[in-house]
Amino acid sequence: MIVVAIDGPAGAGKSTIAKALALKLGLRYLDTGAMYRAVTFAAINAEINLTDQDLVADLTRKSEMVLTNDAVFINGLDATTAIRGVQVTSAVSAVAMNSQVRTELRERQRQWVTDHKGGVVEGRDIGSVVFPDATLKVYLTASPLVRAQRRVAQSGGNVDEIAQGIAARDAQDSSRSDSPLVQTSDAAIIDTSDRSIEDVVSQLLKLVLAKS
Repeated sequence: MIVVAIDGPAGAGKSTIAKALALKLGLRYLDTGAMYRAVTFAAINAEINLTDQDLVADLTRKSEMVLTNDAVFINGLDATTAIRGVQVTSAVSAVAMNSQVRTELRERQRQWVTDHKGGVVEGRDIGSVVFPDATLKVYLTASPLVRAQRRVAQSGGNVDEIAQGIAARDAQDSSRSDSPLVQTSDAAIIDTSDRSIEDVVSQLLKLVLAKS
């Protein structure tokens, strides 16, 4: 069973590269960040205070979630567009810091890989916590400016403001007590700042095939 774990900060190209790699390998793709965003969306919809960790965790355990390459549904609602909006983006860190939520979603992520007999999984703690024995661990990064420019090209906005938001999210993800964003010693570290998607995917494909 091939499991590729792709971690890295926002704007490093994880989703685009993971999807392309999965297609090349004939595997399914899972965006774990979308799971945390979906829970955030559901909690906001239910008017639950995101700082109430027990209530948010209870909601997570009871929620039915369906993720495809292009869509996210939670409790029957199509949250695909909403989870990328400002409201969810500004609030998702509070949910991602909830250890009970992380425990539940980690189990779902592992079950997803078992059900699909492998996959390309991207997030922030995949190689370090969720799949420490992954076939290949990858840490994607890029310069702060490039990451901000990519987000603006994708969703619009002001580069400086987006850069500040990315920096704040980096700090939160890297300093949380449960499963912080880290570079594992056995991960292939790749800076995507000045490289094409095709170039990075080609390199990762070679690395996976060499290990499988």
